[in-house]
This record gives sequence, structure tokens and C-alpha cells, in this order.
Amino acid sequence: MFIRPLFLFMIGSLLSHGSLSGQKEFPLYTGKIPYSLPVESKEEIETRPDGIRFFRKTAVPILTLFQPENANGQAVLVLPGGGYSGTAFDHEGIDVAKFLNKHGITAIILRYRIPNDKYCTQKHLAPLRDALEGIRYIRSKSEEWKLNKNRIGVMGFSAGGHLAATTSTLFDKNMVDIPTDNISGRPDFSILIYPVIAFTEPFMHAGSRRNLLGEKPDSTLINTFSPEKQITANTPPAFLVHAADDKTVSVQNSILYYQSAISHGLKAEMHLYPEGGHGFGLKNKTTTDYWPDRLINWLAKY
Repeated sequence: MFIRPLFLFMIGSLLSHGSLSGQKEFPLYTGKIPYSLPVESKEEIETRPDGIRFFRKTAVPILTLFQPENANGQAVLVLPGGGYSGTAFDHEGIDVAKFLNKHGITAIILRYRIPNDKYCTQKHLAPLRDALEGIRYIRSKSEEWKLNKNRIGVMGFSAGGHLAATTSTLFDKNMVDIPTDNISGRPDFSILIYPVIAFTEPFMHAGSRRNLLGEKPDSTLINTFSPEKQITANTPPAFLVHAADDKTVSVQNSILYYQSAISHGLKAEMHLYPEGGHGFGLKNKTTTDYWPDRLINWLAKY
């Protein structure tokens, strides 16, 4: 699909002009960014023909906070998709955050680092470190934001779903350097929407794997970043949504994760639709069933 560049800007310019959504926006890290090279980075915003904005070349991870009028104590870290080449900030970010706010849920969108050797020392670890830090950051703000520190989850779409799944399965594997401050990066629940899961044939999304792990990753790295193979009894409960006719990310990705979760005795709920394709966000136009309502019912348990 053709993507038309909208404009380039420095991160500092974005922050100085406030958030794009009218909400609070701030950098994830206040000091040195882990696995980061000291380069002058320009984040790029592009807009697709359908009007959806797409953030590319993110080297400085940014949080955007959406707070509801009446917080119920629950919070969700939202990870938009984009094949690890960018993040679809609107329909898999802002729209989702606003929906969660309507139900009293605090939402925080993370524009995680897009893997790139030009500004990451270990590009495959940078997004995971950002997501884990996102969970830790929210938990550290639980008193200030009126949150229950045991009701903080992660939600990801497509490649953002892969990041949410690896955050949920690798948080205790000592994959990345985490400060020893007793603040956990473990999500209390996972929401995986048409997620990339498998990094092996025949169901892998080749572009996501290539962008994250490189052209020829070794088998150990592939296995580590295949979250269906990393599920344990300590993995958070999961809610999954996928369409059977998804030509971009096979529905088998969600099925593999669900089957592995069930085999480990975890609580998991999965909603599969016969049609809908890929990237439908909150609204699958092929059905009158509104999956976000099912999500709210599920979240009440957590």
C-alpha cells in the first residue's frame, strides 16, 4: 500500500508542542535509554490513504496517558501494531485508549522503539525493554494515578500483539537489564488482537521476524521470540481476537498461543470471526458482534 509522508519532526519538537491527542505525553525514560546509540534521531509520521497515522523511526520511546474521569483502578499499556516497522497510532492506539477510558480504565499508549541498528545496540531487545519498562512505569505511578498495582495489563495489535505476548512470557527470563527496585514488569493480563505469535514456518509473519531479529536469526533466538513456546504456569491470562480470513497474520498464530496457554493450565478466552481480515482495530465491519464489549466483560475478572 502506498504511504504518503506527512512530515518529519524531532522528538523534542513533539514534546514541546504537547501531545497529539490532547492527553499527557512524556518520554518513557528520564535518563539513558537502554540499548540505545547516541544518534540524532528523527521520528517520522506518515499518513495512509485511509487517514491513519503511522509512526516510523521511533528511537526515543514515548508514553501517552489517557485518564478516565472515574478510574476503576485498572490500567492497560497499549502497543499499536506495524510489523516492527512503525506503529499505527490512531486506530490501534488513540481509539483504543478512548474506548477503555469510557469504561473507567486508564490507558497508556507506548510508541516503543522501532528496531534499527542505527540507533539500537541490540535491536531485538529494545522493544521488549520498552514494554517491560512501560508496565513498571505504570505500576510505579499506581498511587498517583489511582490504580491497583495488581490490575495492570498489556494490550497489543498485530506486531504489537507479539510484543505484548513476549512481554507476558519473557518478563522473568532475564532477557533484558531491569533495575533492581522490586517493581515488577509482569503484566497481570494480556490482550492479544490479531497478534503475530509464531516466528517459525508455516505460520510466521516474515516481515515482523526480519525487522526484529534480522535476516538470518539463529534457532535459539527464533525459539525465544516465539511466545507460544515460552508460556509457563506464571504467564498472565490472555484474551485473544482474530479473523479466520486474515491473509497477513494467520489465525493459527492466536490458536497456537491459546492452545499452549490451555495446556499450561492458564485462563484464556479467544474470539475467532470467520471474516474481518487484518488490522480492523476495534470494529470488525463484517459482523454486528462488537469484540470490545466482550473484552470489558472479561476484564471485570482482572
